[in-house]
Amino acid sequence: MPELTYLGHDAFLVKADKARLAIDPFLTGNPVAAAAAEDLNVDYVLITHGHGDHLGDGIEIAKRCGATIISTFEMAGYCQSRGAKAHPMHIGGGHDFDFGRVKLTIAHHGNTVETPDGPRALGPAAGIIVKADGRTLYHAGDTGLFYDMKLIGEMNPLDVALLPIGDNFTMGPDDAVKAAELLQAKLTIPMHYNTFDLIRQDPGDYVRRVRALGLGAEVLKVGATLTY
Repeated sequence: MPELTYLGHDAFLVKADKARLAIDPFLTGNPVAAAAAEDLNVDYVLITHGHGDHLGDGIEIAKRCGATIISTFEMAGYCQSRGAKAHPMHIGGGHDFDFGRVKLTIAHHGNTVETPDGPRALGPAAGIIVKADGRTLYHAGDTGLFYDMKLIGEMNPLDVALLPIGDNFTMGPDDAVKAAELLQAKLTIPMHYNTFDLIRQDPGDYVRRVRALGLGAEVLKVGATLTY
């Protein structure tokens, strides 16, 4: 069974039977990071979009580890131009890897990277479904609420859903509770909160509200690991 470790903000480490995956490894400059970028050893780096608090250390980690970045076509191309290996995908597409299957979903958000010439747009942001060791994980990335989450849950019965609750840049708690209801995951874990004052929320209150719907929910503390 896979292990999931919360590295802080939107960053997670997934240890599957055949590979280690980092998702949105924003570690350097992350005031709540549970690990240093140089201590992370992975086989794949999954990137939802290019904002600094998501792409983070992804390119540097991939180059150091010889890992493959998995992201949208535009993001993958950008990472390749920076010297990293990458596997390009796009919204709605899935691909079988040695550890399992990855599929990209829509996410209502922007997607730019900072360059010396200013921000560079790199297509749409994405959410990520990871199927490994017989379990299914959904990382929503940065997104607003959208009703097609119901389809995501129906077509990909979810063991774990990672949902942003910080508000301002993403869903806030009210919308994230509705997202949990639409997705019907066995377990929902909040993310993208309390890294900065602007996205300060009470994750315990969010979990209580999701549980009141008869759904599983848990606060995964930064640095903590669970098996799913």
